[in-house]
Amino acid sequence: MATSKVNLSVRITPESNAKLKKIAKSEVRSVANLIDYLIQKEIARYESEHGEIEVTDDDLYS
Repeated sequence: MATSKVNLSVRITPESNAKLKKIAKSEVRSVANLIDYLIQKEIARYESEHGEIEVTDDDLYS
């Protein structure tokens, strides 16, 4: 089953962008997929230290 995604615009330095592209290429991922993976990894790390972040329907759809 496909997961819906939201668009998120971010501003990063050209150096960070170039490095992300190289990492993504070495892992055979798109940059968007790599960023999503890194965000999920950081959320998991945060939740392991602080507990699960509860998300309501209002959080998802507002």
